Amino acid sequence: MPSRLYDQIPRTLEPLPQPADVMAISAHPDDAEFGAGGTLFRWTAGGARAVIVVATDGSMGSWDPQIDRAALVAERRREQVRAAAVLGVGTVAWLGQPDGELQHTPALRKSLASLIRKHRPNVVLSHDPWQRYQMHPDHRTAGMLAVDATVAAREPRFYPDQQLEPHRPAAVLLWSADEPDHAEPVDQAAFDAKVAALLCHTSQSETTMGGASESGGARSRFVEQIDGWMREAGADFGMRRAEVFKRLTP
Repeated sequence: MPSRLYDQIPRTLEPLPQPADVMAISAHPDDAEFGAGGTLFRWTAGGARAVIVVATDGSMGSWDPQIDRAALVAERRREQVRAAAVLGVGTVAWLGQPDGELQHTPALRKSLASLIRKHRPNVVLSHDPWQRYQMHPDHRTAGMLAVDATVAAREPRFYPDQQLEPHRPAAVLLWSADEPDHAEPVDQAAFDAKVAALLCHTSQSETTMGGASESGGARSRFVEQIDGWMREAGADFGMRRAEVFKRLTP
C-alpha cells in the first residue's frame, strides 16, 4: 500500500519553463502571496507579465466587529495593489464578490474565462478546491471557479459573445494541495519579496500574521514560520525552499 493517497502519481521534479504570462486567482487579498508569492516574483523578475485576480472584496478580514466595512474594503484594495507591486505584478483585477459568500455561478465562471482569454496566461495558479478539510468556503469556491473557467476559456464554443479567441494555458498550479506533485524553487530574493508582499497587508497582521506589523519580535516569528514552511516543502523536492502545488494540464 502506498504511504500517501497519491504516491502512485509521479512528481514533476523540474520547475516549469519561464512563462511569458501568468495569472493567480485568489479568494481574498493576500491569498496569492501566501500561496505563490515567491513563484510570482521569480517569474516576473524573469520577464513574465502577471495578473492577480481577487474574487472577493475582503470585507470579512477583521476581528473588529465595529470596523467600517467600506473603509476595510478600500484598505484591502490598497494593500493588494502595494503587495502586487512588490512582486512585480502589473495588474490586479477584482471580481468584487462579498467576502465569505463567494458562489460558483455561471456568470463568475464566464467573467474569469474572459480574463483568461484576455490575458492569455501560460500558467494559472489558484487554491486547490479538492484540499481535504479546507473549511473556508471562499477558498474552495475560488479554486473550483479557476479550474472550471480554465476549461471554459480553452473551448471555442463557450461564450462566443466575448469576441475573444480561446486560450489554453500550459499548466494549472494549485496551492495548498494535500499531496503536491510539483515544486517551484524560491531563492533568497524571492523569499524576501514574498515576505515583504505579505507584510503590505497590514490590516491582516492580527488575523493571519500573528501581529507581524505590531512588533519586531512578532515580525521575526512570522518570517521564521514562513521560512519553516517553505524549507519543509522544499525538502521533499530536493530544494532549499519551495512553493509546492498540484499540477494539472488543461
